[in-house]
Amino acid sequence: MHKFFGTDGIRAKAGEFPLDHSSVFLIGKALTHILINKLGKKPLILIGRDTRESGEWIEKALCAGILSEKGETHSAGVLPTSAIAYLTAKFNYSAGIVISASHNPYYDNGIKIFSSKGTKISSEIEEKIEEYLIERKSIIRESLQQENQIIINKALRDTYIKFLKSQFSNIHFNQDIKLVIDCSNGASSFIAPQIFSELGLKVIPLNNKPNGKNINLNCGSLYPESLAQEVIKNKANLGIAYDGDTDRAIWVDEKGKILNGDYTLFILADFLKKKGKLSSPEIIATIMSNLGLEIALQKKGLTLIRTPVGDKYVLEEMIKRGSNLGGEQSGHTIFLDIFPTGDGILTSLKMLEVLITEGKNLSELAKGMEEFPQILLNVKIKEKKDLNQFPEIIKTIDNIKEKLGKEGRVIVRFSGTEPKVRIMVEGRDYKKIKEYAHQIGEIIEKYLGFKYL
Repeated sequence: MHKFFGTDGIRAKAGEFPLDHSSVFLIGKALTHILINKLGKKPLILIGRDTRESGEWIEKALCAGILSEKGETHSAGVLPTSAIAYLTAKFNYSAGIVISASHNPYYDNGIKIFSSKGTKISSEIEEKIEEYLIERKSIIRESLQQENQIIINKALRDTYIKFLKSQFSNIHFNQDIKLVIDCSNGASSFIAPQIFSELGLKVIPLNNKPNGKNINLNCGSLYPESLAQEVIKNKANLGIAYDGDTDRAIWVDEKGKILNGDYTLFILADFLKKKGKLSSPEIIATIMSNLGLEIALQKKGLTLIRTPVGDKYVLEEMIKRGSNLGGEQSGHTIFLDIFPTGDGILTSLKMLEVLITEGKNLSELAKGMEEFPQILLNVKIKEKKDLNQFPEIIKTIDNIKEKLGKEGRVIVRFSGTEPKVRIMVEGRDYKKIKEYAHQIGEIIEKYLGFKYL
C-alpha cells in the first residue's frame, strides 16, 4: 500500500515529511538507483517546476540525491507539468520530474515522476521508491542540504512552445479573437500569453505575476468568478482558467458562464466525430463527470466510459479501448494521438480550433449538453478507514441511491492527495440533492471527521 504517492504523485506541505530536505534527497537518490539497477537505464533526468517559493530548494535537494548516485540532471525551469512529460519523451530522458502541487496553496508542494515515454511511472516503481525512502530515512540527517547550481536550459522551453504552436498552424481566421486568460500565478504565467499572442490572438492576461506565494490564490481554475467578470467587461470571445501547473483548463463563454471539463469533452467529441477523427465511439472520463455529459454523448451516438478519479486511470482506459479523447470534469483533457498527458494550453488551442472552424460562440457549442445539478462536499478526516466498517454510513448512502434511482448518482471516496472524504451527489432536483449530500457529510463527520466544507 502506498504511503506517500497519491493519484498525482507525492504531495505534502513543503518542508514536512515526505517533502523535507532529507526525504527529497532520498527520493532523487532512490529514483536514480532504480533507473540504473532495476531498469538498466542511463540516469539522465529532466526537472521542471511551478512558481512556488519552495520549488527551488526542492529542485536542489532532488539534484543532490540524483548526483549522489552518479546521475545527471537538466533543468527546464518554470514550465507546465505537461511540458516536462513531452520533453522527457522527445529527448529520450530516462525520467522526468515535476515539482508542483497543482491547484493546492503555495505552502504545499509535490513531486510527480514521469517515465521515459512521458507517462506517469508505474505503481511498482512508486512502491520501490517508498521502500527505499523508508529503509534509509533513519540514517539521513534531517538538516542535510547540498548546494548545487541549477542551470536552466532555455532551449527546452522553446521546443515546447514550438510543439504547441504547431498544433494550431493550419487554423486560419479573419476576425479578431479576444481571450482573457487567468494564469493562476502559476506555470502558465510567462508562456501562455506569449503563445496566444504570437498566434495572432488578442490576449488579456490575468494573475500572471507570480511571487512564490500567490499561486492559485483566489484565482485560476478553482476560482473562475473574477475571470467571468473580466470576460464580460472586455467583451471577450472566451475566458480560459488554468491551475498552478497548467495541466487543466476550464472556460468562461462570451456571456460569462463558467464551463468545466465535461463541456470540453462534449464539444471536442462532437467536433472530432464530424471530422472523422475519433478513433473510437467511446469517450473516457471519471466517475465525477456529470450524468448530463453521458446523455449528451448518447444523443451523438457516443458512449461515456467511466474510470476512478485520476488522469492516470483515464489514460489506462483510453489505451485499453483505443480511444483518443478522454479527460476529467476538473479540466484535464488527453488527446492520445498527440500526447498521453493533459495539457491546458493544448486543450485551449483545440477548443479555439472548434470555435473558429464552426464559426460559433462557446455558448452555442455548449447548448447540446444539459448539466444535472451536482453537489460536491469535502469532509476533513482524522484518518482514512474503510467506510464499510460503519453500517450507519453505508445505510445512509444506500438509501439515498435508492431514492435517486436512474436519474441520479452518489459518489463517496477518499481524496488521493488530501486527508478528506469527497462526496458527490447528482440529480434533477437541486434542493433534494443538497439535502442528501449534507446527510452523508454529517454521518461521515460523526464517525471519521472534523467538519464538512
